[in-house]
Amino acid sequence: MIKGVNKQVLEINETQNGFFEKAIFFVKPEYSGMGEGRLKESARKEIETAGRPPLRAYRYKNDKIKSILKITAVFVLGVIIGISSATLF
Repeated sequence: MIKGVNKQVLEINETQNGFFEKAIFFVKPEYSGMGEGRLKESARKEIETAGRPPLRAYRYKNDKIKSILKITAVFVLGVIIGISSATLF
């Protein structure tokens, strides 16, 4: 049950985003006096970033791949050194 809800709502119907057909924003009371144009522009900026993952996810994935490659290279180098030292003795 909802009582006494008084919120300004901004609805964007044309998101120009492949994932979303409509976006609904609930404006904080302290920003409700701001012009509609500024609110829409801010909402559009949020929609533009909604379709792509954060940059941190890409960095984490690249760091993980680099770590795996380093471990593999050290392992292969150890095997080569082990084989070469075994053939000398």
